[in-house]
Amino acid sequence: MPQKDRIAVFVDRDGTICFDKHYMSDPSGLELIPTVAEGMKKLNDAGISVVVVTNQSGIARGYFTEDRLKDIHEHMRMTLEAKGARILDIFHCPHMPNSGCACRKPAPGLLYQASEKHSIDLKESFVIGDRMMDIEMAHAVGATGILAPEPGDQYNVAKEIRESKDRPDFIAKSFLEAVDWILAKIRS
Repeated sequence: MPQKDRIAVFVDRDGTICFDKHYMSDPSGLELIPTVAEGMKKLNDAGISVVVVTNQSGIARGYFTEDRLKDIHEHMRMTLEAKGARILDIFHCPHMPNSGCACRKPAPGLLYQASEKHSIDLKESFVIGDRMMDIEMAHAVGATGILAPEPGDQYNVAKEIRESKDRPDFIAKSFLEAVDWILAKIRS
């Protein structure tokens, strides 16, 4: 088995990269959260890969197709690239909650898929998300989990933290603050 030597920052999509528009099925509905492109560019400039990991049960629910999801993700990539930010890859779970699959967050299946495909050292990597399920997924593989709540959603996130047995390694006020924290950790 090849040695895993690349570190990555895994990023949730809805509520972390773009505003959460429940079951977004139209690429034109994608709206980046402020500081995301700037933060991703900083990671790229530091030589750190960005990988998106996202639950997309709208496929199983029949709200949109795999092809439509590809269109949304291509639009997201192009929007970020126009601002100088790059995504290495995108992994998604199309299954319903409680389906028992290994890829639906908080299960770590998407991280394992990315690690296998891109030789990523999960224990040295980071996860940025807006929900405790992202933190639980990170900790399941020994990665560092950072909460970066969608602007205006701090109350719901605080409630999730209180109700969880897990704790984030860091709670950021913005995506950019999460990136700056990661870069400081890597450099120390």
